[in-house]
Amino acid sequence: MTQQQLAPASATVPVAEPGTGPRSRPARLRAAAPLLTALGLFAAARLTGVVVMAVTASMTGKNTGVLLGRSWDSLWYLRIAADGYGRSVPYRPGIIFNDLAFFPLYPGLVRALHTVLPLSSGATGMLIAWTASLAAAAGIYAIGVRLHSRPVAVLLVLLWGLLPHSVILTMAYTEPLLTAFAAWSLYAVLTGRWIWAGTLAALAGISRPNGFAVAAAVLVTAAYEVISKRGRNVSHRLWTGAALAPLGWTGYVLWVGFQRGDPLGGYFAVQRDWGSRFDYGVGALRVVRHLLFKGDPFVYPMTLVLVAIAVLLFALLIAERATPLPLIVYSGVLLLVALGGSGFFPSKPRFLLPAFPLLLPLALALARTARARPLSALLVVGALAGLSLAYGTYLVAFAHRPL
Repeated sequence: MTQQQLAPASATVPVAEPGTGPRSRPARLRAAAPLLTALGLFAAARLTGVVVMAVTASMTGKNTGVLLGRSWDSLWYLRIAADGYGRSVPYRPGIIFNDLAFFPLYPGLVRALHTVLPLSSGATGMLIAWTASLAAAAGIYAIGVRLHSRPVAVLLVLLWGLLPHSVILTMAYTEPLLTAFAAWSLYAVLTGRWIWAGTLAALAGISRPNGFAVAAAVLVTAAYEVISKRGRNVSHRLWTGAALAPLGWTGYVLWVGFQRGDPLGGYFAVQRDWGSRFDYGVGALRVVRHLLFKGDPFVYPMTLVLVAIAVLLFALLIAERATPLPLIVYSGVLLLVALGGSGFFPSKPRFLLPAFPLLLPLALALARTARARPLSALLVVGALAGLSLAYGTYLVAFAHRPL
């Protein structure tokens, strides 16, 4: 990694011809065309998923709004938005579901918007998720352009929208919100905007439990900058951004700890009550052993395949020497949490949905293929689209597994 990858891009000021004035509107539209293309393709992919879900729901007597807006964790978030924290549900011996496990930003936004918009709470949750998905796609595009090129950036966004679990991006879930804050925080780090990076990392930290991956990326990159400069000429903005980054996640964890009478361990006790703990992958290995020797429903083998692909992509991301440090740290922490955590094995691909940098090697390879063999690239995208639509619909409408 070079200093150039971390420093702000130098501004390029276009020189206007005499009498032409500022850049014309057609020129601005041409400059924005790749971004609009990326967002359009992303929106088309996800809206097609919604249409397929709606058709499937109508054919099977299900309600599309319920499937997308009131499934699994969505119900917990909506209850928090309506009534605040305080719900605890015994599930089985040793397992107690407590709503303190859910971070507060998303239900807070649902509550705020629900009071001013003529929408149900589920529809409000989906509106937030859809808006955050587009904001995340724009941030992912900005990073792709920064690191490589516009075609690679467009493909990076499209691939993120065609992941097998991308149906989550149109549901009342928190992954879109986390990814939006993460993408723009990482972009701010890459361009040297440290205060923005820290502020967005703090917001990511109160979006989801694994949101601390963004703060980790900001802190590690800031430490690298300080060490590389030997502590000299370090901007106060860097120190401020680094100080802001972990505040969201640590603030909520400490608040839950105080609520439980154990400031440092209370939140983690809540997670253990859910059957979720960091056990260095022991629980995941037990599931793999079960799959190998006894078999299991379709979702579990598919989860195993997707997690294995994520590990491979992370190795390829590291092997790509041009990959900046913050993207490696961010993706690595998300992968570590997904692999090392016990419980909720089918949810691991969802936990990795915000790890969009893992798709960079695929986007680069697909861009090269598109230049040399456009039809082959189109077939690959079509196959991914078919898998995403079919598997996403199956997960939500038929699998009956926690997402």
